[in-house]
Amino acid sequence: MTSREDLRLGDDLILSVVTGSRAYGLDTNGSDTDRRGIFVAPTQDFWRLSKPPTHREGPLPEQFSWEVERFCALALAANPTVLECLWSPLVEVSTPYGERLLGLREAFVSRRAHRTFARYADDQFRRLDPAAPRWKQAMHMIRLLLSGLNLVRHGEPLVRMDAFRDRLLAVRRGETPWAEVDAWRVTLNAELAAAPSVLPAEPGREQVEEFLMDVRRGHL
Repeated sequence: MTSREDLRLGDDLILSVVTGSRAYGLDTNGSDTDRRGIFVAPTQDFWRLSKPPTHREGPLPEQFSWEVERFCALALAANPTVLECLWSPLVEVSTPYGERLLGLREAFVSRRAHRTFARYADDQFRRLDPAAPRWKQAMHMIRLLLSGLNLVRHGEPLVRMDAFRDRLLAVRRGETPWAEVDAWRVTLNAELAAAPSVLPAEPGREQVEEFLMDVRRGHL
C-alpha cells in the first residue's frame, strides 16, 4: 500500500483506490493511472451556511475524490462508477474508516444495479456513431455490461477483465467490426435483463447511516 507522503494526499482521505484500465486489467503502454478517493470533511463545517464540497479533483493527475456522504449516496443509488471503487483490487490508502467502508460494500448493492448498469451502457451506446465509432468508448460500454451482469449474478461487479482482455482490447483498437460489437452488446443486454438476481431488493441503508454517523462523531 502506498504511503500518503508518496501520493501527496491530505489527512482527510480515508480511502484511495486505482480505477480505470489499470484496475480492469486493460492497461497498455502509456495508460494513465486513474485514482478515486473518499475524504471526510470536518463535522463542524456542516454547521455553517456554506457547506463543504461534495467532491474535488487532484492534487494528482487523473485523481477525483468524493466527500464520504456524497459517495455513500451515489453507491446506494447503484452508481456503477462508484460501486466499482469498492471492489478495486488496487487499494493505495485505507484508514480504519476506509476499512469499515470496504467491509460495508455489500450493503450498497441492490437490484437497482439492473437498471443503472444497463442505463449507463445505453447512454454510451447512444453517443456512439456506427459510421465512426469511438472505439475506447465502445469497449467501456461492453465492459459495463459485463460488470453489471456479474453483479446481478454473483453479488459483486466484475472489475478485473482478464477473461475478456484480448477481446475488449481488440474492440478498443478498432479491430472488431461494429456489427460484431453491437451484437455483443445486444446479447449482454438481453442476458442482463433476464438474469435472476442474487441482490436484495433494497440496499442496507441503515448500516450505511450508522457508519456515516460514526464518521461524523469521529470528526468533531
